[in-house]
Amino acid sequence: MARIPSFSKPQITEILHAGRPIAFSLGIVIVLSSLVIGILGQNVLEVYRILVLSAFGSLDDFGYVLFNATPLIFTGLAVTIGFKCGLFNIGCEGQLYAGGFAAVWVGFHFNFPAIILIPLCFFAAMTAGAGWAAIAGILKAKFGVHEVINTIMMNFIAIALTSYLVTEVYQEAGQMIPHTPQIYETAHLPRISAFIGLLSKSNPLNVMFLLAIVAALSCQFFLKRTQYGYELRLVGDAPDVATYGGINVGTVTVWTMMLSGAIASLAGVWDVMGYRYRFLDNFSPGFGYTGIAAALLGRNHPYGVCLAAILFGALNKGALDVDILLNVPRELFLIIQAVLIICLASIQIKWQSGTLGKTV
Repeated sequence: MARIPSFSKPQITEILHAGRPIAFSLGIVIVLSSLVIGILGQNVLEVYRILVLSAFGSLDDFGYVLFNATPLIFTGLAVTIGFKCGLFNIGCEGQLYAGGFAAVWVGFHFNFPAIILIPLCFFAAMTAGAGWAAIAGILKAKFGVHEVINTIMMNFIAIALTSYLVTEVYQEAGQMIPHTPQIYETAHLPRISAFIGLLSKSNPLNVMFLLAIVAALSCQFFLKRTQYGYELRLVGDAPDVATYGGINVGTVTVWTMMLSGAIASLAGVWDVMGYRYRFLDNFSPGFGYTGIAAALLGRNHPYGVCLAAILFGALNKGALDVDILLNVPRELFLIIQAVLIICLASIQIKWQSGTLGKTV
């Protein structure tokens, strides 16, 4: 019989303390969004009812939520890995573009069996994402150039470069919409509906979600149970102590950025191998940037990132139905996400300084 895990009183206190800023931020966002919905002349409870039913009303609906959450898990984990090392990787958007295009390039050039082609596409994507992130890591380690500036600029370069390749070099002939040819069928990733009959065949949830969960578990194990994870965290917490202990901070900075970029690239694989089966110009609505939000909301913990990504996935799924049924602009929910992150970041600073706890 499985033993029910128990928590000591200090552990419970720590969990509650970590969750208070999130709960407080969510409360503020709910109040503000309710006021805006009321100003728009809508029934607040009806909007929330449709929002919840749209995301969790059926297993098929929840499948769409998990589908929307999958790329955010990858980019959120990528940002988290950087944060743990004291790096702010804002370049996940560019890294997922680089990885997605590399996977597609291999996918439509080589007609190998699936057992060879799928791993080859993954290898190409993760190598491209890691290589793209390594540029910012090297500039940071060797010349002290801040990674925020590096990664932001690299985003624009990656998007522009892949756009040029799609529209001028690899665009499928006879198509008005700029995209590459379709990858070979042996590179297609199966959908979950092929294994679970309760999901409709049109449900786009694919095996990349399972890989995202494995990635979260692996990140947690890596950070807490391995020597490299310890070195990464020590560099993030106390770089001077790490240097005194014989750790090469520059080397750790570079390979951390590479690891972060490799994970971010999987968000591109999710689209090109599990959904569209081709590279569509400007396909990402900002997965790399929303991943930053998922990391912040998840408190830079791999499991928290998964929960935050599912929350954002539910908001994206519900926003569409609320827009259709009640004519409430779905952009409102993008504003809600932004306000949530602003509140969380602001409250977290106050909470850590102890000033908020004295005033609330």
